[in-house]
Amino acid sequence: MSQTILVVDDSPTVVKFVSFSLKSGGYNVVTACDGMDAIEKLSNLAESVDLVITDLNMPNLDGYGLIETLRSNDQHRETPIIILSSEEGEADRQRGIEVGATSYLVKPFKSQLLLSEVSKYLK
Repeated sequence: MSQTILVVDDSPTVVKFVSFSLKSGGYNVVTACDGMDAIEKLSNLAESVDLVITDLNMPNLDGYGLIETLRSNDQHRETPIIILSSEEGEADRQRGIEVGATSYLVKPFKSQLLLSEVSKYLK
């Protein structure tokens, strides 16, 4: 059974590219357009997700808020979370790690780099 990854980004282009890359790597993908949509989808899924990839700057609930919400939930306290953002400053990276992200990748990125990062957390 393949593992499931939740991809959260308000850019349809990024969601499409990331989803294609992950599916080509053999993963199941669920998508959400912002943090609130992600929380709603997580609560309605019959199975749990194995990893979350999230943008930071999104409407309704940003990536920081999403990560904090997931980390406060026992079901997602240990779920690996990769931030995928165009924010490349050290302050953004540091804040992401402080709220509970597992890793941080900067856009633009290559598909192989994304799959390599995902494989660090999913065996």
